[in-house]
Amino acid sequence: MAELKTHKDIDDEAARHILRTASTKARELEAKMNIAVVGADGHLKAFFRMDGAWMGSIDISIKKARTARYFNMPTGEIGNVSQPGGSLYQIEHSNDGLITFPGGVPLKTKDGEVVGAIGVSGDVVEKDHEVASAGAQYLLD
Repeated sequence: MAELKTHKDIDDEAARHILRTASTKARELEAKMNIAVVGADGHLKAFFRMDGAWMGSIDISIKKARTARYFNMPTGEIGNVSQPGGSLYQIEHSNDGLITFPGGVPLKTKDGEVVGAIGVSGDVVEKDHEVASAGAQYLLD
């Protein structure tokens, strides 16, 4: 019988620290964000909605995190290859809906293992990505 391969998963304490790190960055940028952290399995691990953040961005932040985890790359990179004529054109229609614009980033350990992902939504995608990247950096510091 084949041995099941297990993967590291982000723990709840680290997920909370990632939320705090990301929300601190959002406040620096004067942005109101929804911030989602998913575990290695792609399921929601932690979530924070800043006061005044758009309700419509709740689902987007979760989908950005899932998308980043499912493909182990930032959502903006997936967006680059999912344009008309691209190799992943219309991939956003798979997996019950993906988000292929910036704001989702895989969470990697110092040794490069993916343990989850963060998704951020609530402002322009450049700020979403900046906040998500700040959250992801927590595991690398």
